[in-house]
Amino acid sequence: MESGAYSHIGKVREINEDAYYISNGKLNLFMVADGMGGHNAGEVASHEAIDSIKKFMKKHTEVLLNSNEETVCEILKQATLEANKNIFLKSKREEACKGMGTTLTIILILAKVYIAHIGDSRAHLIHKEDIVQITQDHSLVAELLRNGSITENEARMHPQKNMITRALGTEESIEIDLYILDLGVDDIILLCTDGLSNLIEIEEIKDALIDCENMQYACEHLVELANERGGYDNITVVAVKNS
Repeated sequence: MESGAYSHIGKVREINEDAYYISNGKLNLFMVADGMGGHNAGEVASHEAIDSIKKFMKKHTEVLLNSNEETVCEILKQATLEANKNIFLKSKREEACKGMGTTLTIILILAKVYIAHIGDSRAHLIHKEDIVQITQDHSLVAELLRNGSITENEARMHPQKNMITRALGTEESIEIDLYILDLGVDDIILLCTDGLSNLIEIEEIKDALIDCENMQYACEHLVELANERGGYDNITVVAVKNS
């Protein structure tokens, strides 16, 4: 399994509130998070989410490696709920962190691929010559698009494009999307924050991942492309190829 990752502050923001993780242990675990909040609080939320999930999953590694789908999903859900609690309580305790939250998209690759998701960071699957967005954005514009209130062109230019309807740490109780899918040989999974998806078309993402010589180079190329088009937000990309 080959992976790559790259995160960049972009050309406008003063700090990088994105965070990511690539597993270097027994579990094939990958994450991206895009924080939001007051002064530097988004950075706190995204890193807290990643750190909390890492600790929880490490503690349950042996169980995960020997469990059925139902148990794996439950552990992934509990890990995410634990991270939500940690961020929520920190935001209540510390004035500087008040109202902070983060998107979070997790991939765990065992016999199958397990995905936990909240917010508008995305997971895509590239299979042969096709690319599909696996996750659904939890945003106002995405909901308007899904119910037919606006067109795709209107969605791209919508003034409330960045309004999130679900995030980690902003509420005591949250709803998490869980997905299970098969992964074929040479299939690629891409995780990204909206700093990439708002500027790069899905077909361009596919072409970069298929054409680049390795996943690290592909991630760096995509981030460079987003910066060339304005770099209006932090940009984070994680790519995993089942080679």
